[in-house]
Amino acid sequence: MAKIISVANQKGGVGKTTTAINVAAGLAKAGRTSLVIDVDPQCNATSGLGVEPADRHPLVAGRPLAQSVVETVQLGLHVLPGSLSLADADALSASNRQRASQLREQLAHELSGYDFVFIDCPPSLGQLTRAALGASAEVYIPIQCEYFAMEGLSQIIDLARQTKARDNHRLEIGGLVLTMFDPQLELANEVANEVRGYFDDTVFETVIPRDVHISEAPSHGVSVLDYAPRARGAWAYAELVMEVMDRE
Repeated sequence: MAKIISVANQKGGVGKTTTAINVAAGLAKAGRTSLVIDVDPQCNATSGLGVEPADRHPLVAGRPLAQSVVETVQLGLHVLPGSLSLADADALSASNRQRASQLREQLAHELSGYDFVFIDCPPSLGQLTRAALGASAEVYIPIQCEYFAMEGLSQIIDLARQTKARDNHRLEIGGLVLTMFDPQLELANEVANEVRGYFDDTVFETVIPRDVHISEAPSHGVSVLDYAPRARGAWAYAELVMEVMDRE
């Protein structure tokens, strides 16, 4: 049965979609079948994997999900594309418990053949994110190493705890991912140390550095592991993937 992981943070620009894409791609390279589900109306995970957005979001289109899954250029890596339709975004945002229950059932019965399913959430604490958390076994939280990181972190963790208590008792915080790290900046080191000091082993050991290759890869429709496999960012995501497999 697939391990369902939401990648979430209400702050934008923290490396959420990038982390979902590259961890899923790395797991596929390691022989684990991976699926990225794009529930962000911006559809960045979809385009970042070289796929066109769907006219209707597969989760509300009324047909079997397997018919909407798209295979990427990388073997073992698939995407359930997002939709730019505002009507679909509204439909996906319907009643939190209803949507979470429906999403859990859809994933369990229609997409259970994957080893990992990553749900790329929108940068908000709204109903889409709540529904995704309600359908997941774990949540990964990317954190940019900058001043407001802790403020945003507390909010998404509170939401995860609320979801666990009310809607999904199996939900766990699978890991915090430190992203966009610049070791030459004192503030970046302070944030990283503060996060590790407070959350301890919940934080992945691997730190994702600032690397232009990570930013460039989505425009080519591939992960940084394929776009620039020798880049610092590719090495970092490869190490993160090994940590994810170690935590299985």
